[in-house]
Amino acid sequence: MKILIVEDEPKVVAFLKQGLEELGYKTMVAGDGRAGKELIELEPFDLYLLDILLPYVDGNELCKLIKMKYPKSPVIMITALGSLQNKLEGFDAGADDYIVKPFEFKELIARIKVLTKRGTDPEVKSRNTIRTGDLELDLDKKMAFRGKREIYLSAKEFALLEHLMRNCGRVVSRPEIAEKIWDITFDTGTNVVDVYINLLRKKINKDSEVKLIHTRIGHGYIFEEE
Repeated sequence: MKILIVEDEPKVVAFLKQGLEELGYKTMVAGDGRAGKELIELEPFDLYLLDILLPYVDGNELCKLIKMKYPKSPVIMITALGSLQNKLEGFDAGADDYIVKPFEFKELIARIKVLTKRGTDPEVKSRNTIRTGDLELDLDKKMAFRGKREIYLSAKEFALLEHLMRNCGRVVSRPEIAEKIWDITFDTGTNVVDVYINLLRKKINKDSEVKLIHTRIGHGYIFEEE
């Protein structure tokens, strides 16, 4: 498995490269955004680790390029920018996950394994599309449509939306979402579930009068037409 690391801090590069290669991953490093862009355009990688604050071309722009060329390739942002707005911008660029520095290496590995885990839900095989109102998910092509408008979703956004739609009319808790979508035990100190819900709302509700994702304070979220 080949991983591209785009990072301009030598200590972080050494830390990531050594740890990943000790676990059997192949790595390639770009020390700035321009070098990263050249490597992205040259060949595909199995996974991308991107800093955001990079010389020449920032990580969000690189992420957009990756998702344009290789839409199914997972991207993890590794950055010191930890505000909600920073996370929203990263996810909006197409990132599949977002880790704030400093972080534990074992956390990174856990997230890499989740994003690259192979396997297909047998229920998905037997059903090609899911529809609620004018929102439709094409499970084979991994595409979403609201009416005639196509909605671009990252892999995690698609998985989250699919889970919500399959549970239409039922309140889904944050711990359930964390377990089903991220395969992790919910940590009350993280807001990753809320960040993704906000991203989905923004994309799905754009130019639509009928809202589909609703908050039930103290309980979680519910997907239904209101």
